[in-house]
Amino acid sequence: MNDNLSQTPAAAIKYLNKNTSSKWKIELPTTGLFKLIIVIPAINEYENLEPLLKSLIDNDSNDFSKTLFLFVINNLASSDESVKENNAKSLSLLSNIINKQKIKSEKLNSPEKELNIALIDASSKGNELPEKDGGVGLARKMGMDAALNLFDYKSPGKNIIGCLDADCRVSNNYISEIFKNFNTNNLSAAHVNFTHPVRGHDKEKAAIICYEIFLRYYLLGLKTADSPYAFFTIGSTMFCDVESYVKIGGMNKRKAAEDFYFMEKLAKITKIEVIENAWVYPSGRGSWRVPFGTGQRVNRFLEGTHEEYTLYSIKSFLVLKDWLKIFMNGEVLKADEYLNEAKKIKKELHQFLIKNNFEKSWNKILANSQNEKQINKQKIIWFDGFRTLKLIHYLRDTCFKNEPMFSQLDKIFELNNAPKKFNSGQELIPPLNIQQDYLKHLKSLT
Repeated sequence: MNDNLSQTPAAAIKYLNKNTSSKWKIELPTTGLFKLIIVIPAINEYENLEPLLKSLIDNDSNDFSKTLFLFVINNLASSDESVKENNAKSLSLLSNIINKQKIKSEKLNSPEKELNIALIDASSKGNELPEKDGGVGLARKMGMDAALNLFDYKSPGKNIIGCLDADCRVSNNYISEIFKNFNTNNLSAAHVNFTHPVRGHDKEKAAIICYEIFLRYYLLGLKTADSPYAFFTIGSTMFCDVESYVKIGGMNKRKAAEDFYFMEKLAKITKIEVIENAWVYPSGRGSWRVPFGTGQRVNRFLEGTHEEYTLYSIKSFLVLKDWLKIFMNGEVLKADEYLNEAKKIKKELHQFLIKNNFEKSWNKILANSQNEKQINKQKIIWFDGFRTLKLIHYLRDTCFKNEPMFSQLDKIFELNNAPKKFNSGQELIPPLNIQQDYLKHLKSLT
């Protein structure tokens, strides 16, 4: 805890008393306080730190005094020695910046544009992350929890906490747009827009185009179904205010999909908005860091172990749409009535609800809710983003197998009254330039 403890809200203090570890310390450049703190976990990312910092420096320096970038350099005791050596170089670079020592970069030494950098060493001997929980979730959590005592709670405006990744770059209006959107529009939670740069040889380009199509098609499917969980869950784009962070119990410790579960919990208490005009550019590289996500999908594509050019059937999203139309409207039915309606939509939907103990869960919700408002809130909590994904997978496995990628894109474009304006030809897998046209059109809808 620091001297700011006296102005830290009681809810945040209560949260910190349950969650703070004294093992890891923050190396800070200043005793100042901030309105925006962005946490950046990093493992084996030395080569990416300067390019990231340079893209941040290109932002409006008027926002720098109230913004802190908190790096969490992390590894396990069992991590490869090359990872530990790389992290040691990252620690040295960031510590030199914090202590205003000269480094080999004119841009990073620019006195008129100095970023506030802070550092948590969860890498060097004795400071490593625990073997059981160590990973990206815990690294994000350490930084985000530590940030709670570094906000300027006395000055007006939102106190905003968010995440970025060390292998990303950002647009030059990234910081200003976050401030503007949260304060002007009174946001509680949001994600910044994103796009993966399409680089490398043709197969690498195809891998990232294919993966981003997959991400955006799923989101457009959820939008088509009017799902309350139609938002991206990408760790390097997530933001919320301090009140929301504390209310959901903070970041989780998951080694993967920490971003999905974090954003899902936020969606249960507030609306997830989009900061449209600012951009994060995540790396499209292959990676070993997490068991799924961009890096693993790119690896998988390059290795050729899966049929990549398929997508969930549009029919699955139409089943979801019909179910949500009944379940999410203001009317409250009995469990057997919902199940009967589900059976009319699709017998596999009915089977899915039975397998997920819908009747027992719904009766418990009815018994524990005092009014219809509470019941309708519980609908969103019970049929959440994870259960939505489980339903789509269940339908894929039982009745609507995956379909060819580009035919499904054509169908979902038509369904959203947004037919493509380019000629894709008759090929099952069109040339790379046409795939890029598909992705561009998909971006305009998501």
